[in-house]
Amino acid sequence: MSQRRVFLRIKDAAIRDRVADALVSPVQAEDFSEAGAWLDALLANRYDLAIVDATGCASDALWSLAESPALAECEFFFLSDGTPNEALDKATSRSGGFHFRAPYDIEEISEAIAEVAAELEVESEPVATPTGSQLDQYGLLVGSARPMRKLYRTLRKVAASEANVLVVGESGVGKELVANTLHQASDRSRAPFVAVNCGALSPELVESELFGHTKGAFTGAHKAHEGLFAQAEGGTLFLDEVTEMSLEHQVKLLRVLETGEYRPLGGSQLRNTNVRIVSATNRDPEVAVSEGIFREDLYFRLCQFPVRVPPLRERAGDITGLAQHFLVYRNSEEEAAKTFSAAALQLLEQHPWPGNVRELKYCVERAFILAENVIEPEHIILGDMEADRDSAYTVPQVPAGVPLDVLEQAAIERTLAQNDGNKTETAEQLGISVKTLYNKLDKYEKATGDGAPQSATDSFNPE
Repeated sequence: MSQRRVFLRIKDAAIRDRVADALVSPVQAEDFSEAGAWLDALLANRYDLAIVDATGCASDALWSLAESPALAECEFFFLSDGTPNEALDKATSRSGGFHFRAPYDIEEISEAIAEVAAELEVESEPVATPTGSQLDQYGLLVGSARPMRKLYRTLRKVAASEANVLVVGESGVGKELVANTLHQASDRSRAPFVAVNCGALSPELVESELFGHTKGAFTGAHKAHEGLFAQAEGGTLFLDEVTEMSLEHQVKLLRVLETGEYRPLGGSQLRNTNVRIVSATNRDPEVAVSEGIFREDLYFRLCQFPVRVPPLRERAGDITGLAQHFLVYRNSEEEAAKTFSAAALQLLEQHPWPGNVRELKYCVERAFILAENVIEPEHIILGDMEADRDSAYTVPQVPAGVPLDVLEQAAIERTLAQNDGNKTETAEQLGISVKTLYNKLDKYEKATGDGAPQSATDSFNPE
């Protein structure tokens, strides 16, 4: 069994000794409590656990931790004197770690460290999902990589609260799936989960869609309409791509969050609302605020608890399992028995997956269509992003007879990935409207099983 590396930066000797006692052997604990270059040492090495007293840490150091790829594999435990610290809060949320505030409950700290250390020590056997793939599962999420296990731990903690959650992650990582899992694990699970893509809403109808309207409220309003807040009453309202909402409508949404009341369009009576808001964006929300496209006050209202979903490239070991998961599902749908060759799986493992889980899912879907019995490398259509940047109209070689809708889907996916998930740029390059792009993406999701009843077979319907 390999030795675990533990990073320590705790200046209080008594607390440091208690923490050391909580560690499960075998460990290699490296003490940087008095080292001036502790941050360089932490970022330059691969540690399994890092236990850091952040009291007095410079904000720049904590921002570095929040942005560092080292967070993907390292389990973080932060201690502080309890002074509000935005940089520390971000480092904690980004890492999926723990934050203990003074006065410390040493037993609580020791138990948390011992639990995580033991989890790493044992490295429990993978759990088979109903579709046969050997992956751990939490709610509708599936994956055994350490970043996913850290995500599960974060979701368990926040699901029990009523805090508004902002889910941040690249396009295709499965943010709606995270929101739905939060809903199902919460006390609101018996009430509706209602999802809306803010980027797909017609600007003229946003207010009507959110708050509803009365009969005759505007031309064409032939009957009253219950808005999304009413539909989600008692449950969870998921606002996907919330940063795409216009500033005018952001103000109206903020007012509802502040007062707990809204008025249907054309109505005279205020209505109370009881919904939990989970929102998502593939933008960096702080950048969106700095650019003036996302209101800072709304950001703070929506981001009472931030959750970061790891991109597929950070989920070492999950790619093959996910590919097998998708293939087993397609086999069950088509009563087939197709398999991957070893070379095909190796090709999948080597791809960077800029489109994340969605790209992998579509890739398997196309390979399933192209292959007779065994999926070989020639059946796998992967986007060469560098080649595409040099030649925007590079088209992969595919066998004759491939349905046009499959090729269209491939073109949309590759362009979306090339634009880092920016749907406005993607639609412009493809010569279609943004609404048409959203409609096509929604159609592709439903065609691969997204509209099926919620179960493990739905577990990888990204976004």
